[in-house]
Amino acid sequence: MQKLTKAEEEIMQLFWDKGPSLVSALIDEMPDPKPPHSSVSSIVRILEKKGFVTHKAYGKTYEYYPVISKKEYSKFSLSKLISNYFEGSVNELVSFLVKENDITLRELERIKQELADKK
Repeated sequence: MQKLTKAEEEIMQLFWDKGPSLVSALIDEMPDPKPPHSSVSSIVRILEKKGFVTHKAYGKTYEYYPVISKKEYSKFSLSKLISNYFEGSVNELVSFLVKENDITLRELERIKQELADKK
């Protein structure tokens, strides 16, 4: 799996939220000022080449839909983050979050309970 650019990830978020869509429907969901149809269409075709979306053709109209789920990409992105910034250690990530006050003791306890339940 390849890492997405910011623009590609924004388009994928729309697919994950809305499901199968025409390019024009994606543009309708975007904030103003809306990007040109050709720009969004180009990004969608790049996403298709990367294997993130595919399409069904209805004459000259293409409906695109995601092939990679949000969960799959989240897992990939988190693994890459841990590998690149935390020496491959989940413990280092959690330690960083605790030190930066991005995670509370209550949240840590909940995570610990979920891990215990999983076993």
